[in-house]
Amino acid sequence: MAKLRAVLIGATGLAGQQFIAALKDHPFIELTGLAASPRSAGKSYGDALRASNGMQAWFVPEPLPEAIARMTVISGDAVQAKDYDIAFSAVEADVARELEPRLARDIPVFSAASAFRYDDDVPLLIPPINAAHAPLIQAQRKQRGWKGFIVPIPNCTTTGLAVTLAPLAERFGVKAVLMTSLQAMSGAGRSPGVIGLDILDNVVPYIPKEEHKVEVETKKILGSLDAAGAALTPHDVRVSCTCTRVAVLEGHTESVFVSLSKKATVAEVAQAMREWKGAEVASNLPSAPPRWIEVLDDPFRPQPRMDRDTHGGMATTVGRIREDGVLENGFKYVLVSHNTKFGAAKGAILVAELLRAQGLLG
Repeated sequence: MAKLRAVLIGATGLAGQQFIAALKDHPFIELTGLAASPRSAGKSYGDALRASNGMQAWFVPEPLPEAIARMTVISGDAVQAKDYDIAFSAVEADVARELEPRLARDIPVFSAASAFRYDDDVPLLIPPINAAHAPLIQAQRKQRGWKGFIVPIPNCTTTGLAVTLAPLAERFGVKAVLMTSLQAMSGAGRSPGVIGLDILDNVVPYIPKEEHKVEVETKKILGSLDAAGAALTPHDVRVSCTCTRVAVLEGHTESVFVSLSKKATVAEVAQAMREWKGAEVASNLPSAPPRWIEVLDDPFRPQPRMDRDTHGGMATTVGRIREDGVLENGFKYVLVSHNTKFGAAKGAILVAELLRAQGLLG
């Protein structure tokens, strides 16, 4: 069977580079188009990454594939849906709002941008949690008159939180969540990114729009789809968070406090996370890890440098599970999740894999 032809828009950015690394040797998706800003158009991808000082600005640990380095970059505005089967979008929200619907009229678009996350007819998918929300795509197509569709992934900070809440919601019910994040610099991208003089020896206590995204997205992801597959009802969990930026390259750390709907023990909470398999359809996808959550007993873990790449960056690592005496049926824990892998490129690819498994793609 021929592979799906994919175009990557925003190919030169940090998230775009993660897409390229993750799609190398993919079993049924092949990158056949690379798009970026007009200043990169017409150049080979390798030359488009070349800075004025001669440095090749390839920032992911995996080597740049030679075939990709030789590909010619086109402008995002020049991308034509007829040339591809699917599109991956790694652009800013304002660009995404104009570009993604133009392509979605004809082909599926998998997006790391926030532009359409909050639309009523757009599912916000993390395959092990809410694969059952995928049929909302059909309502989106019908309502918008599209052959394709747009499926964004959640904010990278939401991803780790939602993954750890899902088994607790299933087994005990969740009523309220308080979370403080310590987010990696890569979450802000390279351009404009985080200025070194601002972040070194410092913690930046505010990331614009981030807290609202986490609070809204968590409820949507944990929500339920009606029987007709046409409307999502958000979960009634109350979510409040503070999002900060710290001097870490990759991997978001989050300190989570959760109020459960019924009593539990620390052992039961840990067991719920360890045993959680998520949706069966997600477990056999090419990018799926052997376990979605790894629970560690070492009180000094998780740490981003040591745990962000667990299972290829597709697992969320949890530690320090304790009872909390302030919240009703309260527990607290620390998590680490890879923000540019599961929280961005690999997360979007996983969604494409899910929809193919469900017969909604290709």
